[in-house]
Amino acid sequence: MSEIVVADPPIDDPNRASTSTSRRRRPYTTTDHARPFTRSITSGRDHTPEPFDSEKLPVTLVSEIQRFLRVANQIEADEPRVAYLCRFHAFEVAHNLDRNSSGRGVRQFKTSLLQRLEQDEEITIRKRKEKSDLRELRRVYWEYKDYIIKHGGEYTLETRSKLTKASVIASVILEVLKTVTSAAGSQAFAEDDSSRSEFFVPYNILPLDQGGVHQAIMQLPEIKSAIAAVRNVRGLPFLEDFKPRTSNMDLFNWLQFCFGFQEGNVSNQREHLILLLANSHIRQTHKQAPKILGDGAVDELMKKFFKNYSQWCKFLERKSSIRLPYLKQEAQQYKLLYIALYLLIWGEAANLRFMPECLCYIFHHMASELHAMLSGAVSLTTGERVMPAYGGAHEAFLNNVVSPIYEVISKEAKKNRNGTANHSTWRNYDDLNEFFWSPLCFEIGWPMRSNHDFFLDHPPEDDKKENAQTPERTQEDKHDDDEVEEMEPQVEKPRKRRWLGKTNFAEVRSFWQIFRSFDRMWSFLILSLQAMIIMAFHDLESPLQVFEATILEDVMSVFITAAVLKFIQAFLDIIFTWKARETMDSTHRLKNLLKLVWAMIWTILLPIFYSSSRRKYTCYSTQDQSWLGQWCYSSYMVAVSFYLISNGVNMVLFFVPAAGNYIETSNIRLFKVMSLWTQPRLYIGRGMQESQVSLLKYTLFWVLLLLSKFSFSYTFEIKPLISPTRQIMAIGVKNYDWHELFPKVKNNGGAIAAIWSPIIIVYFMDAQIWYSVYCSVFGGLYGILHHLGEIRTLGMLRSKFETLPAAFNRSLIPPPTKDNKDGIKLWLCQPNFLKALESKKGGVLKFAIVWNQIISSFRDEDLISNREVDLMIMPISSELVSGRVYWPVFLLANKLSTALSIAQDFRGKYGSLLRKIRKDNYMYLAVAECYESFKYILDILVVGDVERRVIFGIVEELEESIRNSSLLKDVRMSQLPVLHAKCIELVELLVEGNEDHHHQVVKTLQDIFELVTNDMFINGSRSLDSLNTCLQLEEENTDFFGYFEPELFSSKHAIHFPLPDRGPLMEKIKRFHLLLSVKDKAMYMPSNLEARRRISFFATSLFMNMPRAPKVRSMLSFSILTPHFMEEVKFSKAELYFSKEAVPISYYMEKIFPDEWENFLERLGNEIDEEDLRDWASFRGQTLSRTVRGMMYYRKALKLQAFLDMAEDDDILQNYDAIERPNDTLSAQLDALVDMKFTHIVSCQMYGSQKASGDPQATDILQLMIRYPALRVAYVEEKEDLENGTRPVYSSVLVKAVNDFDQEIYRIKLPGPPNIGEGKPENQNHAIIFTRGEALQAIDMNQDNYLEEALKMRNLLQEFLQAQRNRPSILGIREHVFTGSVSSLAKFMSYQETSFVTIGQRLLANPLRVRFHYGHPDLFDRIFHLTRGGISKASKTINLSEDVFAGYNTTLRRGYITYHEYIQVGKGRDVGLNQISKFEAKVANGNSEQTLSRDIYRLGRRFDFFRMLSCYFTTVGFYFNSLISVIGVYVFLYGQLYLVLSGLQRALLLEARVKNIRSLETALASQSFIQLGLLTGLPMVIEIGLEKGFLNAIKDFVLMQLQLAAVFFTFSYGTKAHYYGRTILHGGAKYRPTGRKVVVFHSSFTENYRLYSRSHFVKGFELTLLLIVYDLFRRSYQSSMAYVLITYAIWFMSMTWLFAPFLFNPSVFDWGRIVDDWKDWNKWIKQQGGIGIQQDKSWESWWIEEQAHLLHSGITSRLIELLLSLRFFMYQYGLVYHLDISGQNKNFVVYVLSWIVIVVIFLLLKVMNLGRQYLSTTHHLAFRLFKAFLFLGVVATIITLSLICRLSLKDLIVCCLAFLPTGWGMILVAQALRPLIGGTGLWHFAKVFARAYDYGMAVVLFAPIAVLAWLPIISAFQTRVLFNEAFSRRLQIQRILPGKLKRRTS
Repeated sequence: MSEIVVADPPIDDPNRASTSTSRRRRPYTTTDHARPFTRSITSGRDHTPEPFDSEKLPVTLVSEIQRFLRVANQIEADEPRVAYLCRFHAFEVAHNLDRNSSGRGVRQFKTSLLQRLEQDEEITIRKRKEKSDLRELRRVYWEYKDYIIKHGGEYTLETRSKLTKASVIASVILEVLKTVTSAAGSQAFAEDDSSRSEFFVPYNILPLDQGGVHQAIMQLPEIKSAIAAVRNVRGLPFLEDFKPRTSNMDLFNWLQFCFGFQEGNVSNQREHLILLLANSHIRQTHKQAPKILGDGAVDELMKKFFKNYSQWCKFLERKSSIRLPYLKQEAQQYKLLYIALYLLIWGEAANLRFMPECLCYIFHHMASELHAMLSGAVSLTTGERVMPAYGGAHEAFLNNVVSPIYEVISKEAKKNRNGTANHSTWRNYDDLNEFFWSPLCFEIGWPMRSNHDFFLDHPPEDDKKENAQTPERTQEDKHDDDEVEEMEPQVEKPRKRRWLGKTNFAEVRSFWQIFRSFDRMWSFLILSLQAMIIMAFHDLESPLQVFEATILEDVMSVFITAAVLKFIQAFLDIIFTWKARETMDSTHRLKNLLKLVWAMIWTILLPIFYSSSRRKYTCYSTQDQSWLGQWCYSSYMVAVSFYLISNGVNMVLFFVPAAGNYIETSNIRLFKVMSLWTQPRLYIGRGMQESQVSLLKYTLFWVLLLLSKFSFSYTFEIKPLISPTRQIMAIGVKNYDWHELFPKVKNNGGAIAAIWSPIIIVYFMDAQIWYSVYCSVFGGLYGILHHLGEIRTLGMLRSKFETLPAAFNRSLIPPPTKDNKDGIKLWLCQPNFLKALESKKGGVLKFAIVWNQIISSFRDEDLISNREVDLMIMPISSELVSGRVYWPVFLLANKLSTALSIAQDFRGKYGSLLRKIRKDNYMYLAVAECYESFKYILDILVVGDVERRVIFGIVEELEESIRNSSLLKDVRMSQLPVLHAKCIELVELLVEGNEDHHHQVVKTLQDIFELVTNDMFINGSRSLDSLNTCLQLEEENTDFFGYFEPELFSSKHAIHFPLPDRGPLMEKIKRFHLLLSVKDKAMYMPSNLEARRRISFFATSLFMNMPRAPKVRSMLSFSILTPHFMEEVKFSKAELYFSKEAVPISYYMEKIFPDEWENFLERLGNEIDEEDLRDWASFRGQTLSRTVRGMMYYRKALKLQAFLDMAEDDDILQNYDAIERPNDTLSAQLDALVDMKFTHIVSCQMYGSQKASGDPQATDILQLMIRYPALRVAYVEEKEDLENGTRPVYSSVLVKAVNDFDQEIYRIKLPGPPNIGEGKPENQNHAIIFTRGEALQAIDMNQDNYLEEALKMRNLLQEFLQAQRNRPSILGIREHVFTGSVSSLAKFMSYQETSFVTIGQRLLANPLRVRFHYGHPDLFDRIFHLTRGGISKASKTINLSEDVFAGYNTTLRRGYITYHEYIQVGKGRDVGLNQISKFEAKVANGNSEQTLSRDIYRLGRRFDFFRMLSCYFTTVGFYFNSLISVIGVYVFLYGQLYLVLSGLQRALLLEARVKNIRSLETALASQSFIQLGLLTGLPMVIEIGLEKGFLNAIKDFVLMQLQLAAVFFTFSYGTKAHYYGRTILHGGAKYRPTGRKVVVFHSSFTENYRLYSRSHFVKGFELTLLLIVYDLFRRSYQSSMAYVLITYAIWFMSMTWLFAPFLFNPSVFDWGRIVDDWKDWNKWIKQQGGIGIQQDKSWESWWIEEQAHLLHSGITSRLIELLLSLRFFMYQYGLVYHLDISGQNKNFVVYVLSWIVIVVIFLLLKVMNLGRQYLSTTHHLAFRLFKAFLFLGVVATIITLSLICRLSLKDLIVCCLAFLPTGWGMILVAQALRPLIGGTGLWHFAKVFARAYDYGMAVVLFAPIAVLAWLPIISAFQTRVLFNEAFSRRLQIQRILPGKLKRRTS
């Protein structure tokens, strides 16, 4: 039988013929004499079949019928009748599933399919080859089956692919055949059912069915061992009952039948465990894997899987349910059963996977039942053998265990109301999980009691009718018996059920959370501030003066403050945990109360002792006259010493961390009581102390930092304020410039507060600045010590290239396992490892193979051209084994020309010339290689005897001269350039290989011959003389008319031209040509900046400290998980060519990446199609296709490394290209090994719905799976439940590409919709069950990877196995932001991100030990995290920044997080200001929610003091300090406004002579340090300096400032402060999609106003107004220079917040854009809002949405908002007393009259509005007269007042400055009081007033932009600022910006 190709299967005649007759079945079987029941509508026509759509199917039917429709389309061309029968079978299945066609789209589908069946029926009968349908089916079935049997043992990938296709078709036909046979009768099908298995069973990695035993992966010994262990069911009970249900019984089937797990879950976890066992087994044996699974592999998995469970049992003092027999053989089986049981529970747990201790609870009971069954236990009540409580019915575990708990989670999450409800009103994942940290959880029982309070999801007041008639069980005994406990209900007094509420912690929205979480830090800072102020008031001249009795007593008063702070902390603990009181045990509640009482006692006692014993000392004189002199103490000091006893204990435990760890984790009662007093006893957060070395390192860091901070604060902030404070307190101010509300106050407290407040605020903030400085210094030193920036430039790369093979072998090549004589020496003598490896034979071969693969990947990515490839590859030849290395040509570029120049003019001895050339090793190698290559080419080219004798005679003469060191005497070196030119000419002819150029080759050879013999040899050539002698002899013996011999080389047989077209020969000639011809330019290869960066980093990383790579077979296995929602998979054709808001993407990409576009054209030539262009553009955007391509480099790298591991040098030379051939057996074996080590899962959550709706993105995802066969896609399927019809059915589905279709592998039903919490973690959670391996890398869909980095993954994975105190749980790696070249903004973000992921995280990991998980691409210890809640948290809103909580959770659970910089991945970032601002807002929202979270609280309370400081300043502290820095600006300005308007400042300057206060200047300078971006700028400069050189770093920094980097950072700083503060106060955190656009486009004025109005514009106007008022009223008595020095940074900030969005908006100064923006703005602000009108369409809708957070705020937040609004009324109160019209009157009546004026203005506006409403349409003339009358009346009033009451123009200006803030304050008050006034006319008036304010602010903003648009230079300057990076690369930005190019690019 010929080979079957499924698309067009050439099938031979059948080998088997059916002899049985079948009875007709009307729907299927028809004959020539039988009329079908359907009517043909195409009878008599020649029908050309078209494929029936098999992809767009109803969701309810797709899993059941799709395979039949697909096979029908595949075989229709050759077997039309069988295709018809497959479709008919699909129709019948669909009809049986949904007879009423109630499912969505089912009716349309059935109609369409029935029409197709009617159309095909008679035509297919005529084409039938057998007499009946049954025989036709059997014939085709046997053809495919015979093909499968014949080729089943073949290994090549091509054959495997065909076999897979044939198996799919055969299995489908067999299913149809069974149905037909069943209808025809039981004897119709001769084959015995018991001997037949399905041909194709969908599988993921391991084909565990009988048909897959011949595949390469199933031949691996470790796989066989693992499968044998899993299939060992010997001795298990109930086997006789279960075996009839399945043919191949194994441990998973047995557990399925016992506990009722789903089939898809069982299949998935079976493969999961087999792969885990196989990978662990091969590492345990270290050699060839034995056939029997070792106990070491199983024990390793047991330890990993059940470490958390064992700790949970210990914490709750429960006996573990894992009980093992004594027999070794049975023990392994029991261990595998327990692991399998846990995996099956975890795999089906759905959202419960976020609750690890809940899973422990479930496993605890199910494992107990498992043990009872295995041990044959008998129930004491029934007398029968113990069986699982829920039985083994279909989906029993899902319905009875998972679903009840899921329902609780779901109902609680709905109470969140999309983030608007208080966190304390509903239970999140953490609350529900932490219930299982208490012994109370065992009251739920097993089977679980549905009436337990845990399952109540509403507070009792919401369900007053709840009848508590349910019995309550007693708590289980703490010591389980070996028998299963039958828990009988103990009927107690009925009680009412209660909602449990929060567990252990309540997230309360308050700024007090920051103090509560980091109370030790705040107490320390407050006490230090108090101590420094006391010391400053005592005017200390020496630090030793502190020990004087009076001073020391005053300083020790800080402990009174400490007691007060302790009391506040204890009070807050009670208030904030009130909502969690129901789940707290009595000891915890009692402890909180006792702490409050204890703190209250000390708060009372210490002040009493202080006041009673003040200045009353008992003194002692020291004997030795020490520096202490006289030592005095008081009763207060004794009291303080008792107060500090507990602190002393903590100090001892701090310096002995091992003791602290033991006390916290111990179950000894004494230690439990000790730890309970300090912290609540929780399951997590115990034993987190670091080692002694780590402790000392980060303690030293913080001691130095705090010393610097306090020294600076004391010297420059606090001490200079003491003298002005004394002067201010000394004077008495009697005359105020306004009506003083507190005239009897004499101490000028307001002035002191105005001066001290900014200083105090900066004092609490400036530690962040010091942290930035120390981070830069220490991080830079750490980077230098770890070889960062070792190779920064191409010159450094060339100089160190010779050492790369040695470094490569040390790092990336596994150590030899046998006869490793030099291995120990290499490890012991680390400095000499390079020389040792260089001398090692064949050490360069593997490096050359890998190097060439890297260069090839560069070419595939179009980073380099074909010529650059030729210049950069290393020739592969057998000489590499012997040690002869041919380096890449780009290293040798211009070396030959330089050598020729040196030799040409050299005067001296040959030895001197040789030494001069040898100084440059590359030069010497180039000369030697050219000489050898020329000899080699001549040897092949010249074939004539005479010619060869002459040529090699000349060669011998030259070599003799070289041996004799007489080359300069024998050869005229000045002719070398001529010879060089002739050689180039000859080689070019040889490369061209044109037969017509034969005579030119001859002529060139003759020229070279004459040049060498006549011009170069000084004394003539002996070879030429011998040739002439021979010719003369021949002439003497020749007649006159004899035959003349042709000239040298001119004979046809003298040269072999063209040369034979052999690959190695032509490559050598081309390389020789390059060596001869390349110039200086080749030294700068590659020219592409990205290629240079990648090569430099790869070369640098080889010299960094990384673990030695293991063999691929022994490495840890790992998976990659990429969540995907609706982001771009690939750019669509429409996006490539058309765009409404920007230029087409294809045109943009061509201009941004011009060199890569040229390389792309060169690679594909004229054969570019649209798919190629889509791929090329998508690989340069932030698309899923780019991410998948990058991650698949792991597979390519592992395959290459596996080959290098297996092969010897000779094998490598012969077969290194075999790994690229898909049909090679070796390639198939390598693929099998790689499949065992690597998988990539993309969780495309919406793929199912996209596919059902025909979304093109689904097609793109399918194309990715086809291109990368190892890619797997997981998605959530939602379909209607046709049986129950109550609610949809949700399933997690895994698919892969088979036969160019998506093939379902696993389907696991879910208890409900998975998206209960935040979207991304829920998406990850549903797909994580399909991942494999011991490690898991989390990758976002906007990331990238590179082949050269993928080569280092083996090394990185080895970090998990490094011998150290703690094995890492998370490995952090660095990222490279690849979007930095798009614009200046993108560059700023790139540098900012780079500094954080390098120098920042470097310091966090070591020495600070507080690195967490900051998003992808960290590598997780997969088993550690799947048993501890996953790789993120998902509770709605509180876990908005879901990634970082994985790091918090890991740290709290005693995980160990490290960071490594020798490997990196790519990362995309947003490139436009609006996208960046949305990202910053999202991160700020997330940090504000973190501030409220239990994770931050527990870290802050359970870290030691210095580690707590590290945690604060690197997480929420950064954002809080940004907020208080902004608050500091407001406090300063309002303080100065108070001083100016009240007249206090005049009095201070004139009476107290308090002029420029240096402390204020210092404080504002500190604030501007953060504001201008210097906080991130310093680490940025240090990191750039490390990696690019410090000169380049300074250049880049200066250039960034010229590109307005300070403007950008100041603007971003405002974004952080606004969203962080508002979210803590009011909530409203939400995910903000940025779009991840790659094209920088113009944003409309309306969009910018919507985004920045409240976060920046309003604040900018307020600051500007403050500065103007301050400037107006201080002029008469303060110098302008002081004003400038103090306020320059604030002016800069206010202007930045007002105009930065327009400066960074492309084309904003284009006049056409301005006109369009203004029209759009007017349309938007006038548009009425309403239901369904989006905020981008109407001002009203936006305004309502903008204040939505206030609707859900609590009373406290509203009061704070009202208090903050009152500041706007201060302007009016202060300014009205400075009006000329007030006449120096300070009476309160003046202020009242100003309100009357405001009321009059409001009435006028109201009257105007009424007039417009009633007169403008019907009485237009009257309305115009009415407006004129009002206008004239206002003008007349103003004139009258100016004449009578001295109203001046200044008064009018001041009135505007006074009343405008008042109006805005009234709007803010109305918004805060909306619940009270929302339905009244006041609210409508507030809305009208707010619209007027927004219109006015917009006009003020828009006017300068419109004016500047008339200046062409402004637009050019802006373009240069935005795109300077592009200008430096000479890109055509001006052609990009105009946009909307509706043209098609070629």
